[in-house]
Amino acid sequence: MKIAALEQESFDEFLGYCRRHRSQLDDSFLIDEELAEFRLNEENPTYIAVDPQGRIAGAASLMLNDYSRRGRKARLRILHAEEEEPVVYRELLQAVLRHAAGMDKLNIFAPVMNKAEANKLAGAGFTVERYTYVLERDIKELPDIGQPEQYELRAFKPGADEEVWSEVRNAGFARLQGSETPVTPEMVKAMTAEADYIGGGMLLLYHDDKAVGIVRGSDDDYGGERVMSIGPLALLPEYQGKGLGRVLLRAALQVAQASGYSKSILCVNAENEQAKALYTGEGFREAEALACYKYDLKAE
Repeated sequence: MKIAALEQESFDEFLGYCRRHRSQLDDSFLIDEELAEFRLNEENPTYIAVDPQGRIAGAASLMLNDYSRRGRKARLRILHAEEEEPVVYRELLQAVLRHAAGMDKLNIFAPVMNKAEANKLAGAGFTVERYTYVLERDIKELPDIGQPEQYELRAFKPGADEEVWSEVRNAGFARLQGSETPVTPEMVKAMTAEADYIGGGMLLLYHDDKAVGIVRGSDDDYGGERVMSIGPLALLPEYQGKGLGRVLLRAALQVAQASGYSKSILCVNAENEQAKALYTGEGFREAEALACYKYDLKAE
């Protein structure tokens, strides 16, 4: 098996490989909308494994951007090989590691039920860091938002609310594993230009004139169906435990219904039992469990 950097002449075949195998993998960055935005550049170092017949039989693609560099951790869009033995995984991994200078670790998600993938990742040196659940809910009859007095939901205003959004998000997620790295106002601004942006899908919760919570609904694909993905949902620490997360969640579901979606999804860390209890209490059910695997670069 030959390992080579992806060139433009094999670009379409690489995309086809991603589409062919995404149903057995975490497809967060393998859905058609994500692949349509994929570019061969320094932020997406990509390698392929080519079999003796010249066919792509494996691929590894690393996602590097300002957020990953500030957090010193990068996520793999795909690390997969059709070969049953993990040797090709290791060779593909070593190829992308040439571009991981400054990173402390690499992460990749995989469905818990895919034991073959788990074995290959373990054979390549990955260990399980945490687990996360994908929860889904049909959009039918929805409860009232139940917004308390002195609180007001406001639509996000592009060009005005980026800084306050990032402040609330960063404070709320400061101790949430996997989301500790702060986002910047520039990153929030970029959300409104992305293909998954829903007009009116970003909301802020105010207590008097103080922003205390945020929630975002974005266009997504899950199981071949158009859905609205909810996240982030965050509250300032001093406003947590007051039932305000439920207000934000219900408000997001109202946006989903008004936008014509029939289903909504969200992700929650397994250790975040309080959040999972909120979501299941509001009608969400577990659709899938994913393991987050870590490749520790500090140990090398």
